Amino acid sequence: MAEVGILIIDDDIVSQAALKNVLDSEGWRVRLAPLASQAMAELASGQWNLVIVNIALTDVRGPLFSILKELAQTESYPAPQVENEAPPKRIRVLFLVPLLAAKHTQPILEQEGLPYSLKPYHLHDFLEKVSELLVESGALAEPIRAMGDFSALKKRQRKDRISRDSRRGTMFASREDYQMSEEELVEFEKQEEEDRKKREKELHERQHLG
Repeated sequence: MAEVGILIIDDDIVSQAALKNVLDSEGWRVRLAPLASQAMAELASGQWNLVIVNIALTDVRGPLFSILKELAQTESYPAPQVENEAPPKRIRVLFLVPLLAAKHTQPILEQEGLPYSLKPYHLHDFLEKVSELLVESGALAEPIRAMGDFSALKKRQRKDRISRDSRRGTMFASREDYQMSEEELVEFEKQEEEDRKKREKELHERQHLG
C-alpha cells in the first residue's frame, strides 16, 4: 500500500499538535497548512489522500470551501477489477467543527452531505472516521478497528496515561486509548468529565482566594 498523505488545514496551534501527534503515530505522512493560501497551494499539488480542515478557517462562501466541498462530494471510484490491484487515488475531506461555529456551519455541512466531526471529540471516534475516509480514498485497504480487551496491566497503564493527559489538557487521550471496549469508553469519558469538573472547581477556588 502506498504512503498515506494527510493535509491538516488549521491555524489552532494546540489542535495542530494534537492532530499531528495522533496521525504521525499511525505512520502516516502529515503536513500542516495554517493559512488558507498555503492550503490552496497544497491542494493543487494533488499529493494528499485526506484533508482535515477546521471549518472556522474557511468562508463557506469562499473558494477554499468550494474546492473542499467538490472534493468531498466526488463519487466513489468502482472497485478494482483485478485482484490485489490498488484502487485509484481520490482525495477525501473531513471538516472539524468547533462548538462555537457549529450553529452556523453544521446545518450547511449536513445539507451538503459533507463528513465532519464536532470538537472536542473522542480519539476513537476521530480515528475511526479518518480511517474510513482513507479507505474511500484508496489509501487503506480496510478501516482500522482496534476495540480489544485490556489486560489488568494495560488498564493500569491507561489509567496513568489518562491522569497525565488530564493534567496536560490535551485534546485526545494517548494513542493506545482508542483500543477500548464500549464499556471502557463510557468509563473513560465519565472519568474525563469528573476530572474536568474537578479542574474547574480548583480554578474557581483559586480565583476566589485571589
